[in-house]
Amino acid sequence: MRLIYLPALASLLTGLVSCESTSTTTGMAHSGKINSVKTTAYTHTESDHKKYKNASAVGSKLKYGSVRSAATDWSVYPVGTVFKIEGDPHLYEVDDYGSALVGTNTIDLYKPTKSDMRAWGARKVNIEVVRWGSFSKSLAIMRDRQKVSNRVRAMVQRIESNS
Repeated sequence: MRLIYLPALASLLTGLVSCESTSTTTGMAHSGKINSVKTTAYTHTESDHKKYKNASAVGSKLKYGSVRSAATDWSVYPVGTVFKIEGDPHLYEVDDYGSALVGTNTIDLYKPTKSDMRAWGARKVNIEVVRWGSFSKSLAIMRDRQKVSNRVRAMVQRIESNS
């Protein structure tokens, strides 16, 4: 575990932020900087998200303020991971997952409208991981859900096999 000082985020994150290494679980470097990450966008009014309304996989309301929601494969970026996109002043927090994201290393960014979603499209961006999330919290949320979803089962198996 190491500490990173991020002056621009000091007031938001109280200056020092813990950064958990995930190198044994995902093969990522210890550095918080990850280049050329594929991103897409989603909104709560898409047909595959309508049944969840504007709720994330953790049960909270999808965020779109100074901190914004993101969906990923939780075996790559676990729940609670906080990151910044180079050139974007906002923070993103992984609080959602999407079945289409499993095994893709793609981050899906929440947008409040379909026009915002379409405007983002698909982009490769550089990200700075401010804080790695928790694989154990990811497992706790997904364990019961794997009975009804092969994609959730795949995430659970990937996390368990790398721990």
